[in-house]
Amino acid sequence: MTAPAATTARKTAPPWRLVAAAIGGPAQIGGKLRRLARTARLWTDRAELQRRLAWLERRGLVSRAPGTWQLLFGGLDMLRFVIEPAARDYYAQQGISFGFHQLLRVLDDPVSMIDPTGFLSDRDTIIGHVMQVVHLNPVYDLQLLQMFPDGLDELERQAAAMVDGTHPRHRTIGAIVEDPSYHARLLDYVRRYRRDPETPPLVRQGQTLRADPAFAAAERTFATLPGFIAYCNRLPDGFATLARRVRRVRAFPIELAGA
Repeated sequence: MTAPAATTARKTAPPWRLVAAAIGGPAQIGGKLRRLARTARLWTDRAELQRRLAWLERRGLVSRAPGTWQLLFGGLDMLRFVIEPAARDYYAQQGISFGFHQLLRVLDDPVSMIDPTGFLSDRDTIIGHVMQVVHLNPVYDLQLLQMFPDGLDELERQAAAMVDGTHPRHRTIGAIVEDPSYHARLLDYVRRYRRDPETPPLVRQGQTLRADPAFAAAERTFATLPGFIAYCNRLPDGFATLARRVRRVRAFPIELAGA
């Protein structure tokens, strides 16, 4: 099936039209506000975080749950050592402004920007994030969605709706995603992953940063949920210690890299 024309809007439409599309209409805005309220409640619900971690432990994706501060500062390291530099590198190659792209992401779904780990997001926020960004490697998010009994079912359903143009956020997500083939490739990967979790991941190509050993080690460490959790467990505990570490450690610590 040919991808709908709206999926190419990111490279063809003027900026003001992309901003308007990312904001959406009353229904889309209402959905964003509801997701924002649910996420705000989760930030104060430590019991729910522990329940989610326990569920992932039972599924074999978490061997030992890290502390709350280890989890949050591990997420900050994932953001500053992999997600942000890889995104800057990728969008520079695409000839797309990284800053403007981030603005569109916030307008489409502000929640996806305030929880880099995803542990405090609801199911549809994680799914929306997977669909609004051409991922470096989406396997982490597919593993994370297993916090929810129907997480992978719903991702497959919504990815299929993006491909056939019936998803309620089709227009707003289409204002952000620059690759018209992404959702079809994502849908194919989700189906392959569900049949065999060891299937080769949908890795974003052309990342020049992979020539840097520190970035390559960070990407390998944070690519999967077990790798991320293991990294968090290697961090010191305690807010003050971790806050001082952020100021002191400015490059990925290769000694904490995953295998």
